[in-house]
Amino acid sequence: MFNLLSMDLYRVKRSKSVYVCFLLLAAATVLVYGIMWLLETPQGQEIALRIGLLVPQELTEAESILDGIDSLGFFRQICLDGGMYNVVFGIWVMLFICADFQSGFIKNIMALHQNRWNYIGSKIMTAWIVDGCYLVLHLLFALLMNRLFDDLVPYAGWKDILFYLSWVWFVTAAFAALIIFICVLTRSVAAGSLVAVFLGGGLVVTTLYGVLNMFNIGDWLKYSIYLTCAMGPQKYTSVKNLYVYVVGFGFLILYTLIAGIVLKKKDI
Repeated sequence: MFNLLSMDLYRVKRSKSVYVCFLLLAAATVLVYGIMWLLETPQGQEIALRIGLLVPQELTEAESILDGIDSLGFFRQICLDGGMYNVVFGIWVMLFICADFQSGFIKNIMALHQNRWNYIGSKIMTAWIVDGCYLVLHLLFALLMNRLFDDLVPYAGWKDILFYLSWVWFVTAAFAALIIFICVLTRSVAAGSLVAVFLGGGLVVTTLYGVLNMFNIGDWLKYSIYLTCAMGPQKYTSVKNLYVYVVGFGFLILYTLIAGIVLKKKDI
């Protein structure tokens, strides 16, 4: 498996898609910081009034948008709470997996590595490594933007940052495992893209959650991948906060096992 992992990491380093997807996250971060700077700072508000982004009656309301939000809270609101990170990351995972099937490279891999669990394990570990790099680099970029925009929000403590990144890494890796399962099952770019957008973006889960909550039976969906990302704790306050690790690890194992079983039963 480690030979496959080494090959996959080499392919990742050489691929354009992994850099393009990260640039999308970075561009969204710059855009959001820029808009908030226009709405929250005196210099920005002057510009916003001149270009018509604000009217004088909206100044007081605009100044309260970031009340109580620190750099970590702002970071998660930019991409993770709304699902943009999972959408972009999920699309990259889909491109990475489907490339093997579209090019026929999967046949060469299986000829050399007949144990298909090694293939799934390599893909999961590669996605997990890329996921960790994305999260850390994206956070550092967001902190850099905060500094460049005159410390728009106060900085969060490093303990809170480490706690948040550690559990969200598990949960987003579980979403990557879901995408891998879908791609192995369907071998379809379209199917992988739809899952990344509709499940990663939360459209399916939030709609179902809203409908079930009308009958007071939707609480179990709080333990879905999307709602765990959106509603999970930002700070560690009690042992109850550790449920996010259980959700992430549980779904990661579940989708890895299903993907492995599907790959073993399907013809290459």
